[in-house]
Amino acid sequence: MKTEREKMLAGEFYFAGDPDLSARRLRARTLFQAFNRTGEDEGERRAELLRQLFNLTGKVPWIEPPFYCDYGENIHLGENVFFNFNCIVLDVAEVFIGDRVLFASNVQLYTATHPVHPADRATFLEYGKPIRIGSDVWVGGGSVVCPGVTIGEGSVIGAGSVVTRDIPPMVVAVGNPCRVLRPITEADRVMPPR
Repeated sequence: MKTEREKMLAGEFYFAGDPDLSARRLRARTLFQAFNRTGEDEGERRAELLRQLFNLTGKVPWIEPPFYCDYGENIHLGENVFFNFNCIVLDVAEVFIGDRVLFASNVQLYTATHPVHPADRATFLEYGKPIRIGSDVWVGGGSVVCPGVTIGEGSVIGAGSVVTRDIPPMVVAVGNPCRVLRPITEADRVMPPR
């Protein structure tokens, strides 16, 4: 028989009030609240708190407090990831973030979802769908990435977008719902190639 955590990570209906899940959320809240209270001169303390929150052994991401998440342990981070102020990651399903991904302020990544029919929602069971964000993506301020979305490598999501479906690699996509505006080409370069 599967645990509620196993059901949650498999995208099945699960009970969020499960004692193990509640303890894991409390652990995450304790860590991110301590992180959010740190000062600019506490770089090593910040790094240690983030190592614990994300179960990291490698390089620590650059995160501007405040930062919020459900579990932390379900967030898989590439190298040189940057979260600006006030980002939220609801990681009831796994969140995969590539290298050199930039999140502007107030970006929200939601893997959590609920049944549409009110009778089903009344059971208080929920489920999640993973989010995948490729390397070299930039997500503009105030954007929301919905459950189950993949954003392709190198793409830019315009500020205030609501990403409800997959976005291909190397495009600029904007709006609510977020739609591809155009491809990213060599004409977009402002600096000479290295």
